Amino acid sequence: MTTKEIENPLIKFLLHLGDNALIMGHRNSEWCGHGPVLEQDIALTNIALDQIGQARNFYQYAAKLIAEKSGEKLTEDSFAYLRDSWDFKNCLLVELPNGHWGRTILKQFIVSAYKSCLYQALTSNADEQLAGIASKSLKEISYHLRWSSEWVIRLGDGTPESKQKMQDAITSIWPYTNEWTNFTDYELNILGDNHWNIKENWETILKKVFLEAGLSIPTNGYQHSGGKMGNHTEHLGYILTEMQFLQRAYPNAEW
Repeated sequence: MTTKEIENPLIKFLLHLGDNALIMGHRNSEWCGHGPVLEQDIALTNIALDQIGQARNFYQYAAKLIAEKSGEKLTEDSFAYLRDSWDFKNCLLVELPNGHWGRTILKQFIVSAYKSCLYQALTSNADEQLAGIASKSLKEISYHLRWSSEWVIRLGDGTPESKQKMQDAITSIWPYTNEWTNFTDYELNILGDNHWNIKENWETILKKVFLEAGLSIPTNGYQHSGGKMGNHTEHLGYILTEMQFLQRAYPNAEW
C-alpha cells in the first residue's frame, strides 16, 4: 500500500508518530539477548515492546480514520508490513544502526526526551483519541527517559574510555537531531503554537543531562533531514526487508 496520496494532516501525523515508535522499537529489539547484563537486556527489550505497542495505537487510529473517509479496510499490520520506505515518515535518527551500547542509549535518551515533551503537549489536544494515546504513552516514556538519562550520566561521568565513546557518539548522532524540531506542515497543523514549547523543553532536558554527564553538545555542522517526508537513509530499506519478509512472502499468513 502507499500513503503518498493521504492529505489529512492528522493521519500523516499519526503515521509519523507510529513510524518513529515502530522503527525505534525494532532497532532496540536487536539488543535482545545481547545486552551487557541480563537486567539491562530485559529493560531495553521491554522498552522495545512499549514502542511497538505505541506504534499499534497510532496505526489503529490512522486505519480507523482512513476507513471512515474512504471505506478502505486497513489494520496496524498494513502500515507496518505493506508500505515501502518512501511511505514511512519516521525521523532519520531512529533508523540509524545501533552501534555500541552507549550509542544505543544515547539515541534512546534523545528520542525519549523529545517524546516526553511532545506527548505532554498532546495530552491536551482537542482530538480526544490522540490525547488519550499520548497520555497512556507518556507513562511509558517517563520510564524510558529516566532509564536512558541515568545511563548517559553513568557512561559520560564514568571511565575515560566510556566518556570518550559517549562524546564520539554525540558527535556522530547530533547531525540527525535538528529534524525532530524542524516541524512539517502536518505537524504544525496538529501542534499549533505548542511546537515552540516542545522545542524549548526538549533542549532544556538535553542540556541538563549532558551537563551532569560532563558531555559537550556540538555547536555547528550539517544537519540531515527528510525522513518526515519519506526521504530515508539506506538503513531503513534493510530494516524493512527483515521486518516485512514473512508478510510479503506469504500474504495474509496466520499462525
